[in-house]
Amino acid sequence: MDNQISPEAQVAELELDAVIGFNDIILWDYKKRELIARLSLHKGKIEALAFSPNDLYLVSLGGPDDGSVVVWSIAKRDAICGSPAAGLNVGNATTVVFSRCRDEMFVTAGNGTIRVWELDLPNRKIWPTECQTGQTKRIVMSIGMADDDSFFYLGTTTGDILKMNPRTKLLADTGPVKDKFSLGVSAIRCLKMGGLLVGSGAGLLVFCKSPSYKPIKKLQLQGGITSITLRGEGHQFFVGTEESHIYRINFTDFKETLIATCHFEAVEDIVFPFGTAELFATCAKKDIRVWHTSSNRELLRITVPNMTCHGIDFMRDGRSIISAWDDGKIRAFAPETGRLMYVINSAHRIGVTAIATTSDCKRVISGGGEGEVRVWQIGCQTQKLEEALKEHKSSVSCIRVKKNNEECVTASTDGTCIIWDLVRLRRNQMILANTLFQCVCYHPEEFQIITSGTDRKIAYWEVFDGSVIRELEGSLSGSINGMDITQEGVHFVTGGNDHLVKVWDYNEGEVTHVGVGHSGNIMRIRISPGNQYIVSVSADGAILRWKYPYAS
Repeated sequence: MDNQISPEAQVAELELDAVIGFNDIILWDYKKRELIARLSLHKGKIEALAFSPNDLYLVSLGGPDDGSVVVWSIAKRDAICGSPAAGLNVGNATTVVFSRCRDEMFVTAGNGTIRVWELDLPNRKIWPTECQTGQTKRIVMSIGMADDDSFFYLGTTTGDILKMNPRTKLLADTGPVKDKFSLGVSAIRCLKMGGLLVGSGAGLLVFCKSPSYKPIKKLQLQGGITSITLRGEGHQFFVGTEESHIYRINFTDFKETLIATCHFEAVEDIVFPFGTAELFATCAKKDIRVWHTSSNRELLRITVPNMTCHGIDFMRDGRSIISAWDDGKIRAFAPETGRLMYVINSAHRIGVTAIATTSDCKRVISGGGEGEVRVWQIGCQTQKLEEALKEHKSSVSCIRVKKNNEECVTASTDGTCIIWDLVRLRRNQMILANTLFQCVCYHPEEFQIITSGTDRKIAYWEVFDGSVIRELEGSLSGSINGMDITQEGVHFVTGGNDHLVKVWDYNEGEVTHVGVGHSGNIMRIRISPGNQYIVSVSADGAILRWKYPYAS
């Protein structure tokens, strides 16, 4: 009985495996852009991957739940051998690098562990050797291997660099002595001509040399540096940062060119200007961005630090972008320059959560976290509160205005949708359902509205008396957060927590097309004017542009 596992412990371990699940390494053919194989062995997270210099092997490092290092044969698409990545009395290994000359040696490092591994292919074993750093105890964030395997360099969380000899497994030198890299050395690359490219968690990119590691050239980028990759000999290289920027940098002049960017927080809203699909605007945590639709380029970025933008709308005349912020302010910006045009202070008590504009450009309708709907009169120089409509008990999630500006509908997370008369500024109709409403749309003929929310149902309602016409099962799992209808009212699109974009036939109530591509919850979705594209935005910061499936 002494070494047998009890049935309860076996069941618990099985349940844990089921909860964590096995994660796959996906091997891709870069030229053909297709999936070659899925390699599955690690439980939970996979920390790091590295290819051997002649692409014979792939080494993978499991996360804290797994803690193993596995060597895979690329030709056979199968595991050769595996071993625990770190000793029992040290932390987890988090990063791995292969030798630049030999296919049989690689290095792993992490919290208090630095190991050089030798692959013994005939016996299908990997043999580790611990590296000795003496009194120096560090948590390693990144590794770079010299081209001739003479040394490897370790970047640490304390902002210094350790230089190790892979043959003797001893520490050669450390630095810099003063002015260490702020927020740790998050990326490190060795250049063929000698010297290192070092990226810090504070976004500083530095070219330096051992043993002093003093900056010879340096450059400040936006966001902590996550990766540096060389092109050719390193005369040009690419740098990726935590704030979703990819820069191209020439080594000689050490100047950056931004080549790709996106939001790095949940995207809250997407909106097209009236009558054109050439550009659209999105908003996320601290910024609003305007994008060129066909080229995916960022045309403008408006940043308000430490605030979250919950909603945006273009004025019909295209002269301003109206935005709703969590500090309770409504801000208007010029769409060409990003200049702040005006601010409505204290527009709502618990942040502004939804916003809409009328087509005559004279009014803005806003919804707040406390449930109030407020109508603002916008003049040339003035912004005046016309009426505060207090009916909702919880935050307003979506506002849509009728074409003639005489009526609007607001959806709220208190389970009500209210149709307001914007002439008398009174409630016309109220719709009740056992759900947190997330989105609402007028049918273009404006005698019906469609709603959806956390109960996953898409409901059609009569505007005249607020009666339900029909309900559809909108999704099998998770809330529906975004919805938009075509100008003709024949089709509409939805997106939500099931990560799927669905195109529906309005009259039949049937799904006609499904788009699979998001890896996070879809927050909002819009059909472009002219029905050319569908653009969906999600909580993982992605903006996806889809071809609209029907010819307009």
